[in-house]
Amino acid sequence: MNTTNDEIDRLRILIESYLEDALPGEGDPESRTLFEAMRYSLETPGKRIRPVLLLLACRAVNGDEDEALPYACAIELIHNYSLIHDDLPAMDNDDYRRGKLTNHKVFGEAMAILAGDGLLSAAFEIMHRDYTKHLNDGTALEKRVRAGAAISAGCGSDGMVAGQVADIEAEGTATSFQLLDYIHMNKTAALLRASMAAGAYIGGASETTALYFAEYGENIGLAFQIKDDLLDFGSEIEKASYPAIHGLGASCERLEVLTEKAIIAAKKAEGTDEHYIEILSEMARKLAVREN
Repeated sequence: MNTTNDEIDRLRILIESYLEDALPGEGDPESRTLFEAMRYSLETPGKRIRPVLLLLACRAVNGDEDEALPYACAIELIHNYSLIHDDLPAMDNDDYRRGKLTNHKVFGEAMAILAGDGLLSAAFEIMHRDYTKHLNDGTALEKRVRAGAAISAGCGSDGMVAGQVADIEAEGTATSFQLLDYIHMNKTAALLRASMAAGAYIGGASETTALYFAEYGENIGLAFQIKDDLLDFGSEIEKASYPAIHGLGASCERLEVLTEKAIIAAKKAEGTDEHYIEILSEMARKLAVREN
């Protein structure tokens, strides 16, 4: 069987190929700039962590990764829309993303907003197109609707958007441990939780297994954010962070605890493929020690 790195690389190749085919080519002449802006951000090199996790979750419950690809693609489109909007002057006001000029620096603020809207809309178009292929198969349709519902909840006003709102409103104020947790539980962890739950649902997992996988996603989401804060600590970034509030030692300790909790949650799930559970465990460990 493939090693962890080999399997993650294989899944990334599948995702990149699906993403390439999923978006319209150039669009109509009148709206061509929109599609150029959408593709500009989507084609910026990234780790594709969320779609990879969704496919791993599906494989871990002995599901078919081909069935999960539309949902993996959808969650990556949603993630990229959030990055475009996050970089805007009204939000984080960033000039660069992954070493490239941010979308609004290339296409202007108005087009960047619309490119984000286009990616979000495309995500739901992709999922709904897949629904319509299975209208005569209740079991297949139910799996897909459950996956779509998990993704919708993760990116909505009770998930990622709620975290973004809290993050904006917390600027310039003293941030408590509870508020910081709320921000990152929603802004960062919600989509990772949704990725794992959606992959489990597409794979036909039980509700109990899906909940364990969601717990894995939530814990690595918080761990991922703490690691980001640790990597940024001491830079010019002034947002509230775990090490700024709790110190480096306590932040490192919590990173380890959350990583271990994620691994334990994945291993509690029943009816899973041990090889893929180990890949999920190894991925959690790798995310905790990454350098970028």
